[in-house]
Amino acid sequence: MPPVTTSSRHASPPAHAAGTLSYLALGDSYTIGEGIDAADRWPTRLAARLRSDGIPLADPHVIATTGWTTDELQAAIAAQSPAPHDFVSLLVGVNNQYRGRSLQDYRRQFADLLGHAIWLAGGRADRVLVLAIPDWGLTPFGAASGRDRTLISSELQLYNTAARTICDGRGVAFVDIGTIYREHAAEPAMLADDGLHPSAAMHALWTDAALPVARRLLAHG
Repeated sequence: MPPVTTSSRHASPPAHAAGTLSYLALGDSYTIGEGIDAADRWPTRLAARLRSDGIPLADPHVIATTGWTTDELQAAIAAQSPAPHDFVSLLVGVNNQYRGRSLQDYRRQFADLLGHAIWLAGGRADRVLVLAIPDWGLTPFGAASGRDRTLISSELQLYNTAARTICDGRGVAFVDIGTIYREHAAEPAMLADDGLHPSAAMHALWTDAALPVARRLLAHG
């Protein structure tokens, strides 16, 4: 999302016990949890919730940085060359819209990224989970940005429609967190201190939305 700060948390993958499932989380600030503790970001919460349900998913290996666009994420994946994982999540694209990139570029780059994500899930589209891009224009930062918030919303809706269509065509699960975000994006408790990035409470709501889908994907070998 808009690069208020620049942080990167794409360290070496965490060690995990034999018999656990490995998890690769790909994205931008929405994945690393800009402004909140690593334990509170939705991929880490998701892994913990699944373990409590008896699905032995390890904490995620994260490749994500605040401000990344789709092509920058793709370049980072290529540079790091991660091994295939048992489960992969993907949430990216807000910075494409923020920088004024075209829908056509996003559609093409997202399709390439999704193909790479499927490869990184061992070729299993049923082990990839995509989350929709939240509407940053609804936040106090968006209100103060001077940008046309109606245009932001309409552009992001087009991005998400494109992403969902590509996911549907490849048999990849798509979780639309847009309604959750629209209902809560202006609430102070749902925002980090910068008035832009989601708080731990919002990440918890995203986890709730992603959990039943991830549980279904990982319930069978």
